[in-house]
Formats: sequence, C-alpha cells, structure tokens
Amino acid sequence: MAMNNIVLVTRYGSLEAENIANKVAQLLHKRGANVYTVSPLSVMNSKQLDSEDELRRTALDLAIAIGGDGTTLRAVRWLSNTVPVFGIRLAGSRGILAETTVDELEPALDRIFSNSFYLEKRMRIYASIDGLEFPPALNEILINKINVTRTPTYTIRFAQDQLKQRMDGIMIATPTGSTGHSFSLGGPVLHENLNVLVIMPLGPVNRMPPLVVPNEQVEVRSNADSSIIIDGQSTFEIKYEEDIRIARYEHDAVFLRFETKGLRQLAKLGF
Repeated sequence: MAMNNIVLVTRYGSLEAENIANKVAQLLHKRGANVYTVSPLSVMNSKQLDSEDELRRTALDLAIAIGGDGTTLRAVRWLSNTVPVFGIRLAGSRGILAETTVDELEPALDRIFSNSFYLEKRMRIYASIDGLEFPPALNEILINKINVTRTPTYTIRFAQDQLKQRMDGIMIATPTGSTGHSFSLGGPVLHENLNVLVIMPLGPVNRMPPLVVPNEQVEVRSNADSSIIIDGQSTFEIKYEEDIRIARYEHDAVFLRFETKGLRQLAKLGF
C-alpha cells in the first residue's frame, strides 16, 4: 500500500502536538511523502488545506492523528470514508483509539512504510430526521433535554419492542464507544467486533438498565425539545415529538494497526 499523501491532524490549541506534527512531517518528507494539514495548523514544507470539505476532496492514503481520542474522533469525522487513521497518543492522554506513542514514532513509521500493518474496520452509526442525516458517530449519539427543569418522556422503539421512560436523556453507543461516555455512566464494555448497540439511559426515573440490542434501527422520540450530540463534538437542536432514527452508517471507520487484539480497548483501560 503506497503512502504518498498523508494528512496530519492535531489536538486543538496544543503546542506540544504542533511540535510533534513538525517532527512527523520531517520524517514523512524524508520518506518521500506529501504532507497536508488543515487550517489553522501549519507545518514546514506542507500543504495547508482551507477546510474540511477541501480535505475530503483531497486524495489521501493516511491520516495521522496526534493527541487523544478527541483528536482521533475529529480526524475520522473529517475524512472521506476510505482513508485509514493512525493515532499517536500524547503524554497524559488515555488514547484508547491510538496505536502508538511519541517515543515509538520512528519505528512506527518504518512499519507503516514497509507495509507491516493491517487495516481494522469499526462500525459507525448516524441519526436522521425525515431524511435529514446528521454526521456519523464512531462512539455514540447522545439525545438529551434542553430544559433543565423538566424531565421528558422518551419513547424508544427497536425491533418489535417499545419502551417509554422519563429520564434526562438517552445515549446510543457502538462497541467502540462502549469504553467512552457509556462506560463512565455504568454501561458494559463490548468486544469491538460485536455487531450490537448499547442503549444507555441518562438519569432514568425508574432506574432503567442499560440495554445491549442487535444492530438494527433504533427510533427515539422525546416530548420535549432536545439536542443531538455526535461523539461529544457536534451538537444539533431538534423539536419535540420528532422521530429520530439511528442506524448503522454505510461506511465503517478504518484504523491502521500493528497488532491484532480482541479486547484492545479493555487493555487500554488498564484491565
């Protein structure tokens, strides 16, 4: 697999990440690769793209995300659907989605340019309302109330079942996202290769448990105005009684990996 065109994505506002990006760019140039960044990030002898849309129109072979999981999630969302992502974890970041650290940078690039890696696919999900599609999520889609003084009722439909619960919000998480916000709320950790979803209630009045359901369409309706939050990074407001449909996105996220691990995320959590 040729590695001719590579984009660098860094943690917002991190001087450390920018310095590492410059080091990575120098190493990539020595290996004959063309390096791209997205404004406002700029590194020496690299082409700066003006926007995410321009990035998606650029033919790329790899994206290198320098930072933590938030940076990786942003890189996945920015890219066209076939570009693999390679994560470099900064010190102090948990970096569950990352593959290596700054200390292992040069041997990692040697492996990449000698094609000593494999590509791992991770399912994504997306929400839609009346045909309007929101950006896909790798981790989770959160639907929560806007009015803090009222506890709305959520109607949840999946397969042939329907539930109604009063609660502050509801989260639909993928296996990848099961170790993120869902886990912090008491949800289960799922094997990354499972084709299921976690339905995670937020502050349910009747102590509704988390549910693991087949990866089929889930419909959610709230009797109050709500917000939809994609991977904790993109927020959209919706009106009450609108049917929100959540389903698997047609294109999986792709990650460049060195080793096959069945419970990669669990290991990153220290178990």
